[in-house]
Amino acid sequence: MPTNVYGFRDNFHLEKSHVLPAMIRKVYLSKCLEENDMAAIRRDMKKYPVEGISDTSTNDEIISILEKFGIYLNKHAHPPSVTLVLWGTGQPKREFIWSDDLADALVYIMEKVSFRDLVTDTKEIRNTHINIGTGKEISIKELAELVKKITAFKGFIEFDSSKPDGTPRKLTDVSKLHNLGWKHRVSLEEGIEKIYNWYVAAR
Repeated sequence: MPTNVYGFRDNFHLEKSHVLPAMIRKVYLSKCLEENDMAAIRRDMKKYPVEGISDTSTNDEIISILEKFGIYLNKHAHPPSVTLVLWGTGQPKREFIWSDDLADALVYIMEKVSFRDLVTDTKEIRNTHINIGTGKEISIKELAELVKKITAFKGFIEFDSSKPDGTPRKLTDVSKLHNLGWKHRVSLEEGIEKIYNWYVAAR
């Protein structure tokens, strides 16, 4: 049973992706808007069109779709700045694992772990599943600040508490996996830096 997985070639759709890839794309677009780099935004829209908006759309159409997804250009600020508004309070906590770490854990379990290692009661076989994760959680607000730091986005990140938060926590108990001899290698900060650099290069 894996926790939230992220990695190269993730789904970056602004409506249908999971929280981390969606956040990375939104921060990237916010940074491009902050730098007035419409060419980069157009390349992004060409690769991942949003509701029919692509690289051939007008600047006004592109700005409008960015605003729909919480990316606002503050034209009257001096100098102009960008605000990214994310849903919820930012308080829910999530756990993430790098996709290569997940694959490594799966191979490790198949090669090193016997089903007999998971059976604690010979009279009744229960709870033999293995959680795969890091055992570390981070709030959505802290995650947003981490992505902001890694991407060097200088604008503002706000939260719209009128929108739903979702499940408060989704932390897995990975003690069984640790006791079987496996632990993750890629920290969340390292993983976000990897996937952000890949995303930018793929534009």
